[in-house]
Amino acid sequence: MDPEPVTVTSRPLHNEREVVRSAGREAISTFLDSHNCFSVLRSSGKVVVFDTRIPIQLAFYALVEHDMQAAPLWDPALCQFVGLLTVTDFVDILLHYRANGLDVATLATRSIAEIVNDPALLASSPSSSSSSSSGLKRQFFHSADTSTSLKQACLMLHKNSMDFLPIMFPEDMRVLATITYTNILEHLVTHFREQRRLFDDTIYDLDIGTYHDRLVTVSPSQKLADALNLLHEHNLSALPIVTDDDERKIIGVYSRSDITFLATASDAEDAIANLDLTIEQIMAQQRKDMTTPDALQTCSKSHSLQSIFEYFAQLRFNRLFIVDEKDCVVGVVSAKDLVVYFLDV
Repeated sequence: MDPEPVTVTSRPLHNEREVVRSAGREAISTFLDSHNCFSVLRSSGKVVVFDTRIPIQLAFYALVEHDMQAAPLWDPALCQFVGLLTVTDFVDILLHYRANGLDVATLATRSIAEIVNDPALLASSPSSSSSSSSGLKRQFFHSADTSTSLKQACLMLHKNSMDFLPIMFPEDMRVLATITYTNILEHLVTHFREQRRLFDDTIYDLDIGTYHDRLVTVSPSQKLADALNLLHEHNLSALPIVTDDDERKIIGVYSRSDITFLATASDAEDAIANLDLTIEQIMAQQRKDMTTPDALQTCSKSHSLQSIFEYFAQLRFNRLFIVDEKDCVVGVVSAKDLVVYFLDV
């Protein structure tokens, strides 16, 4: 009697792919654990720190003058850092004043401390129960020191919904710099851009980014105030600008860090008036410098994670918009998305 045939099952290809994916994530996770914050600091740079007693409007224009996105806040009465002021905070303040019919001229004299502790501004923040889409988040000062691992720094940024993390010198608690997801991604790409096999899957298959119905867009005919409210409401850093027709082709990007409408204003009242400009008018004023991290950059769903690493090494982007063959936007992947993927949170 012949023996029964034995069925030999080959290892499914998707299992091998999962092994490679896990190896890639583990390699980067180990790298983030073994490198500290000092490793991503530039050899030279500048840090702006604000005394909380100075007027909020003066602080904002100082950020613009020094081309800085954020600055730590020092409270001389407490002798400690109490928060971080960003360019977008001032935008949120203007939106609040506009929505509530307040006198923006007072921003020339109201101190940072008065503004960041204003109950009305805090009550209308997105984390409150208010339906208003303007306001400030309550200030807390989260920081890391130079010996903190990059993994811990990433987790601090992620868990506290932060865009900037101050790095302190532990001996005297000086602020050396503020780092972002983009800084950390740059460090990763420098070390891993050659390891192709570990990152061969597409960003779409890996579910890195935001796609389809979850994507928030703006059209050229919408007002700047509408776009800023959308950014604030959805806690986004940028919006793709798409055509008004059904095709929704991407034609630009509006970033919260784009403060042209503020920098060109003669005073706070002029800045409020600029909120009624359309996105099309704002696009006409935008810098045409394609090297800025917030410039419009695109890729397709078929791009591998490795090719995105290569792209980042060349362009140092903050985000890539994902388009189909007709240039219709279908998703977005940011530096934050790419870093958080490796945190396994």
